[in-house]
Amino acid sequence: MKNIVILISGRGSNMQAIVRASVSEGWNARIAAVVSNRSDAAGLAFAQERGIATAVVDHKGFDGREAFDAELARVVEGFAPDVLVLAGFMRILTPDFVKRFEGRILNVHPSLLPAFTGLHTHRRAIEAGCKVAGATVHVVTAELDHGPIVIQAVVPVLPGDTEATLSARVLAREHVIYPRAVRWMVEGVLRVQDGVVLHTGGESQLLV
Repeated sequence: MKNIVILISGRGSNMQAIVRASVSEGWNARIAAVVSNRSDAAGLAFAQERGIATAVVDHKGFDGREAFDAELARVVEGFAPDVLVLAGFMRILTPDFVKRFEGRILNVHPSLLPAFTGLHTHRRAIEAGCKVAGATVHVVTAELDHGPIVIQAVVPVLPGDTEATLSARVLAREHVIYPRAVRWMVEGVLRVQDGVVLHTGGESQLLV
């Protein structure tokens, strides 16, 4: 059975979707821990209520990203993760941290990467006149919001959309594709070829 460790900073809605899917779909894995950089993260209570181990590594107690990431890595290693999931974890990880867990870290980004990396993705998509938007689950590399794409979901940008309405539509799709990507990692059905992630069973990596 494989261990999944999930990093959060807030309510962790994607974390909750992953936890629920792991149970309902009977994954050969367990959520070994939910770790946050904030002690007031609402998602910690969700995990605790379900008997999932939790830990807090408060970034405010460290001088610089390197010191924080070193302690975070130590805590995460204690749960022996096979898969490390970033679910609304609002910290930029150092290259050393990423290298330590290379090939095991997943992130979801609320755009159709490589478009709109960084912040304010929904506002930028609307301002650019995009007719579609979406979400991307990718393998984390040292370069922010880059790395091989595992799965994407597409949603329409509707007339009159605001950041809030588009964000809600995209988030609903994140709750579908992120658990799917984590399950694929658990099942070992993904391989990277020339920087492209392929599902060895031919399962679709696009949700429309």
